[in-house]
Amino acid sequence: MDRAGVVVVVGAGIAGVACAGELWRAGVPVEIRERGRVAGGRMASKRFDGRPADLGAAYLTVSDPDFAEVVRGWQAAGLAREWTDTFVAYGDGGRREMPGPMRWAAPRGLRSLVEHLAKDLPVAVNRLVLGIEPGPAVDGHKCAAVVLAMPGPQAALLLDPALAEATELVRQQRWSPTLAAVLRFPTRRWTEFRGAFVNDHPLLSLVCDDGDRRGDGAPVLVAHTTPEFAAGHLAQPTAAASAVEAAVRDLLALPDRADHVHVHRWTYAKPTSRSDAGFHLDDDGIGLAGDAFGEPRVQTAWRSGRDLGRALARRLT
Repeated sequence: MDRAGVVVVVGAGIAGVACAGELWRAGVPVEIRERGRVAGGRMASKRFDGRPADLGAAYLTVSDPDFAEVVRGWQAAGLAREWTDTFVAYGDGGRREMPGPMRWAAPRGLRSLVEHLAKDLPVAVNRLVLGIEPGPAVDGHKCAAVVLAMPGPQAALLLDPALAEATELVRQQRWSPTLAAVLRFPTRRWTEFRGAFVNDHPLLSLVCDDGDRRGDGAPVLVAHTTPEFAAGHLAQPTAAASAVEAAVRDLLALPDRADHVHVHRWTYAKPTSRSDAGFHLDDDGIGLAGDAFGEPRVQTAWRSGRDLGRALARRLT
């Protein structure tokens, strides 16, 4: 294959995979490079004793008709299921129910949804990209275009400053961190709930019943911390395990200690600055996609990648 005719997509999260899928179906040569061991990005799942737990996105919601079709495909494949349209909220007023949109979950973990979309695509994992230069070129090798499907601060580390338009855009993005903790308890001792928004708390922002979310009833909770708490523990996230466990037990009045606590650091968990552009594609051949281009949702990231892929396909064909 002539490498100069290939579009290189950096990042195998849902935005990158959606973009690559559109190019692949349009007959445009494409390859995805992922620095991690697996695809998925922030739709991350990790196995504990053979059982997956979601460490990144907690669920997905659907309002776009095209994304709804994708979700129906996942559902037909047994990969996605309707979970709940009601969370509870904890705050100064106590505990109250919060009806909302249907949240969808994945019995095998949200990562399985990205892997399903990527199953026919050329994905190279453990493939670190060091630099994007004018041309455009990836690590010195010319290509047709480059898509950076990742948080802006990570993209900024790769872009040559001579790629001024893309560099300026990613430098304007702002992101907040979180810690995600998986807590496995001896038994299920909490009052029934599926997910909880935790308001005005010094440590917690979200707690999900992963056994209910997964559908297997396992005594597992997944908690996400506030950005402020996470910022103080990014250097040593595992040291925060006891504080997160204590906060969860206090919130839910749990008598038992967790058998196991695993803490994952997300330095760039959620965009706090927003662009409604949908995606970015410039005359330098650099594309940017992800949930920073709209509401921070799984659907947004998918649509951003899909639309960028279509725009690139029109340009290149």
